[in-house]
Amino acid sequence: MTTAPWLTVLALLPTVGAIVVLLGSSAAAKFVALATSLVTVVLAVVLTVSLRGGGGMQLVEDAMWIRPLGAHYALGLDGIGATLVLLASIVTPVVVLATWSDYDRTPDGGLSTVAAGETARYDSKIFYALVLAVQTCALYLFLATDVFLFYVFFEVVLVPMYFLIGGFGPGARRSYAAAKFLIFGLLGGFVMLASVIGLYVASADAGKASYLLSDLSGLTLGTGQERWLFLGFMFAFAIKAPLVPLHSWLPDAAEQSSPGGATMMVGIMDKIGTFGMIRFCLGLFPEASQWATPVVMVLAVISILYGAILAIGSKNLMRFVAYTSISHFGFIVLGIFVLTRQTLTGSTFYMLNHGLSTAALFLVAGYLVKRRGSANIDDFGGVQKVAPVAAGLLLFAGLSTLSLPGLSSFVSEFMVLAGTFGKHPAYGAVATLAIVLAALYILLMYQRTMTGPVRPAVADRVTDVTVRERVAIAPLVVLILLLGVYPKPVLSMIEQSTTLLQTSVGVSDPAPLVGGTR
Repeated sequence: MTTAPWLTVLALLPTVGAIVVLLGSSAAAKFVALATSLVTVVLAVVLTVSLRGGGGMQLVEDAMWIRPLGAHYALGLDGIGATLVLLASIVTPVVVLATWSDYDRTPDGGLSTVAAGETARYDSKIFYALVLAVQTCALYLFLATDVFLFYVFFEVVLVPMYFLIGGFGPGARRSYAAAKFLIFGLLGGFVMLASVIGLYVASADAGKASYLLSDLSGLTLGTGQERWLFLGFMFAFAIKAPLVPLHSWLPDAAEQSSPGGATMMVGIMDKIGTFGMIRFCLGLFPEASQWATPVVMVLAVISILYGAILAIGSKNLMRFVAYTSISHFGFIVLGIFVLTRQTLTGSTFYMLNHGLSTAALFLVAGYLVKRRGSANIDDFGGVQKVAPVAAGLLLFAGLSTLSLPGLSSFVSEFMVLAGTFGKHPAYGAVATLAIVLAALYILLMYQRTMTGPVRPAVADRVTDVTVRERVAIAPLVVLILLLGVYPKPVLSMIEQSTTLLQTSVGVSDPAPLVGGTR
């Protein structure tokens, strides 16, 4: 173990904050949560900057945890993990600040809600404690280098997310959505558990029972055994991502969640699925990953088009964002399984950009839903005339979602599509159709909600965003712009790790075309 366990400090900071929040008063909860999350951001940035070149695991911590199982408390940070650690660290304080007054008690001492509908079931300090709990689980998942440790937090993260959906969502069907989310998550976890046990048995048969990635990556598995183990992990990650046809929990959960809860779920938690595909499916089962590539790529392309088409017809703002995310996760999965350095780097960068864009879209939509008292797109109209800054922020978030050139999402989407065309041009051509569909669903959504005559209810209820709300969104806007014009530092950090990953999987980039042939 390193002399200073900085990764443990980073992962446990939100836990400490959550405990302080629960022990303190409701009035102090938001201040403690914001302070804790800001300190976490600073530490995450410092640790990321401290990474040296090479792309391998650094700042490694390793201590025996459960000896009879061969389980270690093992953490490590590389370029891929650091990208998602930064995402989880940045989005959390944004959520805290954006939801600053959403759960304050009403003048009569009751609990409030962010929109017309059900009131919150719990006090505001429960909300902030749950947000910090989701963050600490995500940090452990992005840092874990032991399969058993990863599995524990893969399951634990379901608990705070369940209560965020069921306890604070304004929708009348929030209990149903929370239960559906939990059932899908547990189903994936149970299937994954079979593969986790299978890995232990395989490592024990090889003479060294261990869950460490460093030990398992060199494990020799039979073809059939490796493919069955791969399927267990892939099934769980495809639910979490989510990938069609295992996606149906997400639109319900997003529609019934509060904007802050939906942001933590889609902006951070869902990245665990695509991260797991890279870290575990490719890292531990290289032959099986290549064997499954044709099917996974087909499902990814279906997800891309399916999510985009349903987003066009969506009538609920929160559900709309969920469908756009299904489409974007399809791009991420496609890039992962094309298995070139360009697409692997692009997919990892896509996870960061999607988290930033989705957070902005969910939170700005939440501002509008809170004021209007409805998430129904047809209940809006003419908002840009009464709340021009809110309309501008929604348009900016939408343009980032459709990957407008000059914004960060464009870089990652272009890398995925360009790399896919270089190796699988047919898949790339079909996936490119989503660019047109993305422009269509974003502009239609904006037209239906922001333009046209001002509806009476909009004129009476909708006001422009406050200074605090603008400050909350500002870091997302700045990062989307900055990474759109200067992505090199992040891409260089990711590429070093994806190059090592390619080597371990045993694949290489296709030779460039010369005169129409390779």
